[in-house]
Amino acid sequence: MSVLILALDTTREFGSIALVTAVETIDQIPLHAPDGFGHILFENIERLLRRNSLSVSDIALFAAASGPGSFTGVRIGLACIAGLAEATGKPADGVSNLEALAEFGTGPRRAVIIDARRGEVYAALYGDATMAESVLPFPAFLDQLPPGPVEFIANDFAPFRPALSGTRFADCSVINAPRAIASSIGSIAARRSRHSAFLDANYVRRSDAELLFKP
Repeated sequence: MSVLILALDTTREFGSIALVTAVETIDQIPLHAPDGFGHILFENIERLLRRNSLSVSDIALFAAASGPGSFTGVRIGLACIAGLAEATGKPADGVSNLEALAEFGTGPRRAVIIDARRGEVYAALYGDATMAESVLPFPAFLDQLPPGPVEFIANDFAPFRPALSGTRFADCSVINAPRAIASSIGSIAARRSRHSAFLDANYVRRSDAELLFKP
């Protein structure tokens, strides 16, 4: 059997866990955890492994979405795979969920966005032109995009479509990616030749505590 990767995404209310190899998705379970993933994550990992007749020792690589997203959700996912990796002596990796969403596109320039609330989006551009991950108002992101066609990718682009009206992006293609992206997290991790020794969270925006703290 090909090298097995256990991947998970707990960065938002709708998450997922998946078993993948470098070439295919074996199984994926969508998760909905409005109250957080702490109380459901391990039981669903066990369920995923059990229904595929596997144990955690069969996993060669663990991967998790490293953000951006819920601060608590990001920490839970990374802590989970770090613990499993340490317990089994296997490597672990964190993958940006913006990068994972870009996997659902086909265009040479893929503009990926995630609703960051407060009138902002987490955004990045991938392909033959790139922009680093950032958090900013959606119109400001449009202003920074380079000339030429762009493919927009989001879990739900409907709230942002009106902002394209009357701009050079009005006729650009849009892809609504699925909520379950753990399989893409695993596929990206599988392609990497090296894996993170330290699983760093990719918050992009500082936490409320940091924003409100005044020394």
